[in-house]
Amino acid sequence: MFSSRNKDKEVVSVAAPTAPPPPPAKRAPRASAPSIISADLTINGTLNSTGDVQIDGRIEGDVHSTGLVIGEKAFIHGEVLAEDVTIRGRVQGSVRARKVLLCSTCHVEGNILHEAFAVEAGAFFEGNCRHSDNPLAEDPNRGSTEFKAAPAAPVSVIAPVPAAVPSPAPRTDGIAVVAKPVAANFAPLKTGA
Repeated sequence: MFSSRNKDKEVVSVAAPTAPPPPPAKRAPRASAPSIISADLTINGTLNSTGDVQIDGRIEGDVHSTGLVIGEKAFIHGEVLAEDVTIRGRVQGSVRARKVLLCSTCHVEGNILHEAFAVEAGAFFEGNCRHSDNPLAEDPNRGSTEFKAAPAAPVSVIAPVPAAVPSPAPRTDGIAVVAKPVAANFAPLKTGA
């Protein structure tokens, strides 16, 4: 406080109390760039990552990561375990993830255990698909017998083929291929309880 005297008046100045400065804004953890397995790289063995991975090459073994993008030219022969997986390429083996997206260019042969699941028109999927509240903790070989192995005569979901394209030659390996029209519009996935 300051005070001064004028001839007849006393003037008093009072400093207004100031609010404490706001705390510094917390920075969101910076997302690191994904690890990339390029198209010219082949890995034999298990691939483990606590971050995101983009695979454009070939993996002969299991892949465990937080986020996973499987590129159009990629091939994985083994189990895929991730929080969020987008498949554009080829996978032969089981997939366990909270969110699974099968893109129109993918070719998946194996079982899928998921919490949320979406399929684009044109995607190829052969195997069993089952919902789970916690697919990363669940052992896919325990519990339901219908998830243990692929059916004897699997059915594939394939996008409609234009009339100008000739039908594929009959298969000699005993696997039936059935073309079914796939709706282009999907209802939004429900997440949470």
